[in-house]
Amino acid sequence: MTRIEDYALLGDLQTAALVSTTGSIDWLCFPRFDSPACFAALVDTPEAGHWRIAPAGGGTCTSRRYQDDTLVLETLWTTDEGSVKVLDFMPPRGHAPDVVRIVCGVSGAVPMRSELRLRFDYGHVVPWVRHHHDRMEAIAGPDAVRLRTPIPTRGENWSTLSDFTVRPGDRVPFVLTWSPSHLPAPKPVDAERALADTLKFWTDWSDRGTPIAGPHRDAIKRSLLTLKAMTYQPTGGIVAAPTTSLPEQIGGPRNWDYRYCWLRDSTYTLQALLAAGYLDEAKAWREWLLRAIAGNPDALQIMYSIDGTRRLPEAELPWLAGYENSHPVRTGNAASDQLQLDVWGETLDGLALARDAGIATTDDAWDMQVALMNHLEGNWQQPDNGLWEMRGARQHFTHSKVMAWVAADRMSRAVRTHDLDGPVGRWEALRDTIHADVLTHGFNADKNTFVQAYGSTALDASVLMIPRVGFLPGTDPRVQGTITAIQQDLTEDGFVKRYQTGNSGDGLTGGEGLFLACSFWLVDALHSAGRVDDAEALFVRLLTLRNDVGLLSEEWDPKAHRQLGNTPQAFSHFPLVVSALNLHAGKAHPSNQVPAAAPTAR
Repeated sequence: MTRIEDYALLGDLQTAALVSTTGSIDWLCFPRFDSPACFAALVDTPEAGHWRIAPAGGGTCTSRRYQDDTLVLETLWTTDEGSVKVLDFMPPRGHAPDVVRIVCGVSGAVPMRSELRLRFDYGHVVPWVRHHHDRMEAIAGPDAVRLRTPIPTRGENWSTLSDFTVRPGDRVPFVLTWSPSHLPAPKPVDAERALADTLKFWTDWSDRGTPIAGPHRDAIKRSLLTLKAMTYQPTGGIVAAPTTSLPEQIGGPRNWDYRYCWLRDSTYTLQALLAAGYLDEAKAWREWLLRAIAGNPDALQIMYSIDGTRRLPEAELPWLAGYENSHPVRTGNAASDQLQLDVWGETLDGLALARDAGIATTDDAWDMQVALMNHLEGNWQQPDNGLWEMRGARQHFTHSKVMAWVAADRMSRAVRTHDLDGPVGRWEALRDTIHADVLTHGFNADKNTFVQAYGSTALDASVLMIPRVGFLPGTDPRVQGTITAIQQDLTEDGFVKRYQTGNSGDGLTGGEGLFLACSFWLVDALHSAGRVDDAEALFVRLLTLRNDVGLLSEEWDPKAHRQLGNTPQAFSHFPLVVSALNLHAGKAHPSNQVPAAAPTAR
């Protein structure tokens, strides 16, 4: 079975594909990130759909890389017969989504094979296929896919095969295009022109950002390019990951659909994009956020679809075996119906960050924020499911209360500093009340650490964000005690766990890997505490967990030394960017400072 870290990402700003080191595209959803997959071998076997182009003898590639600061993947094979490379990319969306693959002869005469097995609806539907002199057409229900190539194709064992040989200078194109089956076929795409356009698009986009220097420049750029590729351009929404059901534990049940937009990503999203100079993307994300949350404030969800749809019903796909037999494979996400009070704080914090960056606030946008604050004011004392989407009994999670404090702090500061209307005195009083409540109930003096939930002694990585949001400075003894406790009791091989799953009451069986974002939070916490060398050392170790093309999944297995969870993961790449820019700056990030209007430590 191909490991999760063996996959590279292709994308056209509306959907994405994963290509393995064997040259096989094992995951692709047409026409959107959240559409049913036509290649689902990632979560089953090749029978569920894939497209492999590689030397006829098979095997893993010799090397691969993205061409400079682009999303054009170059994969090289060196064989006994010679060398060949394949260029894989998805041109930025025109009238229809395309996957373009160009086979380039380098040396010798290399026999090649293209094996295309289309299976619509997550491997469930075998299409009707017809071969013409210049194309192959596959149709089933609403989906039509056409493959155009100068190489003859043939049907064999329910697949479309092409065998050919490449020599130095040969460039053999394959273009796969999707369209609704009831519409005429899209115009053919010129592969070489599409390559030039795609290289120019990504190079121009990369150059638009703030120039980045320093030792972590390449890691930052690759993360930003990955995040851009996970953006749904029509709305500005950014998916948490382009995949579903890659397991948090091999063989376990913690397999979720991440092809949606989480509100709590908003602050990190805006912070990373603004810090890197991508103002247009930050504006688009903010506009998506405002549209998604519009409506009754008590109906705020933790996640929405890429177009803002609210109903995300969870279903299991029993015909799929799951990645390395990790089942079930799920679509939709039932966590969208949970109460997670931290989301109100994350949302208002993200909008405050945009406001401070000069992204204009309309009266309607402010009125919406006031409505959210008013709702939170009457509900912050409720127990909830927490940041980690616990499926057990609700608790008073410390992080949720801290984020309620963030909401009151950001809203009261907005009135003071941006001349906006609001009951600033009442919000400041609420801010102080929540602050005192957290210090009383969320901090365990005997253990000298903040804890996961009120009345608990369990640790939780989310409290590492206390200095980042300005609740307390990183130099506060309680923050430093928390850092020490987590390093001693909530790490494995130096990387941070979310929490101890065995006694968490999260409502799920099995364990999980190490959630990578948590270790980036530790980097930021160490930095804010003045332990810059320790922060840098941990950050450098985290970079070694990336795969050969710079991608991170959700989690890391420290025993098997492999990536786990959906990939690539926005919530791993955003904190990478923020932590790296923080370290590059050589000073504490502004968000690590206690705001002027916030209460001082007491």
